[in-house]
Amino acid sequence: MNSSQMFFNRELSWIEFNARVLYEAIRNDIPLIERFKFLSIVSSNFDEFFMVRVAGLKRQLQSSVNQKDIAGLTVQEQLKLISNRAHQVIEKQHDVLQNEILPLLAENNIVYVKPEDYTSQQQLFAQTMFQNEILPLLTPLRTDGDEFPHISNLKLHVAFRLTPLTDFDSSENIFLPKDTENPIAIVQIPSSLSRIVSLPSTENKKMFTLLDDIVRYYGTALFPGYGIVESLLFKVTRDADFAVNEDANMNFIQEMEKVLEKRQSSFPVQLLCCKSSPKILDFLKIKQNLSDDDVYEIKGIIDPSTLLPIVDFKESKDLKYPNWNHFYPRDFIKGEKLWDILKQKDILLHVPYQSYDPVISLLNDAAEDSETLAIKMTLYRTSGNSPVIRALEKAARNGKQVTVFLELKARFDEKQNISWAAQLQKAGVTVVQGIVNLKVHGKVLLVIRREKDGIRRYVHLSTGNYNDKTAKFYADMSLFTTNPEISDDVTFFFNSICGYSVIYPMKRLIMAPINLKSKLLELIDREIKVSTPEMPGLIMAKMNSLGHEEIIQALYRASCAGVNILLNIRGICMLVPGVKNQSENIHVVSIIDRYLEHSRIFYFQNAGSPEIYLSSADWMPRNLDRRVELMFPVMQEDLFLQIKHCLQMYFEDNTHSHKLNSDGSWSPVQPRDGDKKIAVQESFYREYKNLSEINDKNISLEFIVRR
Repeated sequence: MNSSQMFFNRELSWIEFNARVLYEAIRNDIPLIERFKFLSIVSSNFDEFFMVRVAGLKRQLQSSVNQKDIAGLTVQEQLKLISNRAHQVIEKQHDVLQNEILPLLAENNIVYVKPEDYTSQQQLFAQTMFQNEILPLLTPLRTDGDEFPHISNLKLHVAFRLTPLTDFDSSENIFLPKDTENPIAIVQIPSSLSRIVSLPSTENKKMFTLLDDIVRYYGTALFPGYGIVESLLFKVTRDADFAVNEDANMNFIQEMEKVLEKRQSSFPVQLLCCKSSPKILDFLKIKQNLSDDDVYEIKGIIDPSTLLPIVDFKESKDLKYPNWNHFYPRDFIKGEKLWDILKQKDILLHVPYQSYDPVISLLNDAAEDSETLAIKMTLYRTSGNSPVIRALEKAARNGKQVTVFLELKARFDEKQNISWAAQLQKAGVTVVQGIVNLKVHGKVLLVIRREKDGIRRYVHLSTGNYNDKTAKFYADMSLFTTNPEISDDVTFFFNSICGYSVIYPMKRLIMAPINLKSKLLELIDREIKVSTPEMPGLIMAKMNSLGHEEIIQALYRASCAGVNILLNIRGICMLVPGVKNQSENIHVVSIIDRYLEHSRIFYFQNAGSPEIYLSSADWMPRNLDRRVELMFPVMQEDLFLQIKHCLQMYFEDNTHSHKLNSDGSWSPVQPRDGDKKIAVQESFYREYKNLSEINDKNISLEFIVRR
């Protein structure tokens, strides 16, 4: 068995994930605006992929490091395969936008109008807008000087190829090029203006054009004495794969700010453009040092991710998913303090089906409660106008001891986190800003109160970030508990990451990079040992990505020992399933639906004494070896059964699920003849809706569990 048959390439596996996202945009049974959203997600996903993963490979190539990956591919081979497959997916994406989504939007009275199709009224409107609002913001940049103009990362630009007008005397104008027959000028599309421009219409329709259309159409006003031969709309994606200097003696925030600056001027890795001008394109490729493989030419509109204002048109209202509520958990009673409930039992929160309010309420109650002594928590990503930040500030101003471990290295959230750090410190919060060479990715909140019977600790552990915005469309699970052993472990955890502390063995929590990987390997090996032909072992796991070589090898051993392995992997999966004498007992599925699947759930049957864990960590090298992550058991029986039920349901979905084949392709799972259609997210929603309605009627009923 050679290595290429044992592992899929990480980058190609990620592209296939984006192809599954695109599949949702192609489906006719999904509301039109939701299809458009999936198209936009494909663009934003690819932006980050090129900035980080492709840029990283190009850096390896520049450094002459040509190691093969675990799939047996050299850097050059990876870049070639990435380009081939990415071109296919991106071409399909824009074909769907141009030939399906836009015509269907037009049928539903949302009409994109090209400049050549403007009515006289629309022409007057667009020209007036250009003269009064757009032209003052534009700065055409010449390209015939010693230095090529700076092209900002991910910003839309227009390049114009010009020709002198015969009736214009330019002999005395010292600013005009003398040796260039058709000079090329570059203009950045103003990012301060919306790309979507509404047009006047006498019909009962929403008509719009694009800011870049107007700039290209009326661009001659930028170049007196010249005509425009042709133009090219383009976007350059640059390397953002920078590591901050983590020398303990350096000012970390200053070093991080340097990284943020570099992202705007680093080397280009991709050029996305419209198909309109081969001469301008050749010119840009030379100036940006890009090959044909790096260029993605598109027919029609480029960069759908910037078109999202369309979803807010009032005409879009009936073209979306039906509204789903976020139900208040029945274990919590509105108006009652959470700690009065948590003294009695652990509580599971499953967002976005359930409301995120209990997390915010716990923080706000603690901030105002006279018996609360201290609050400690980790923050990786949070929302822009965060109620979490406001609650922490309020707690500090009210005299609570508040300690926040704020991870400044959360990629693409660094700037916001630096701002949060300053704001929290100003309010009196103790902010710990990072650990050298490690990211703290574990999600945990600790509230400490003085009560009649002594000090009591309230713990919240989560698979997802403390972000109230993403909690409305990311599917995550979290646990509220006062379990003394977990409380002790969380106390040790904060001492470890915030100060100088020997890592004591924890009783319930498992932490990366200390022992999470070894614990997972131990659990897999235990499943092998207790598995028998009469009672085969069973591992069920749900995560975002799977790519750790040691974990994959252990799963292969388990498969060969007869253990049944069910994996639900949203994104990257480098494990090869269904190979005889290697992985024939491993089944891999992936679900893409209206909510982003984000929870990490691990089940081990253990010969009839099963265990379930929730975690902040995927089974990837970065999570298990280079990050501080947490995995925690769910021990309360009703919560255990609820999570097991949810996990099993993920493998019954036959409407939004894809199955991974041994050749690396993914096949949509379809209901067999006579089978009921099952959409797991809709099933969860209906279950929580029923529970909410029962709770409103004050009728007691346990969560429905399939036996």
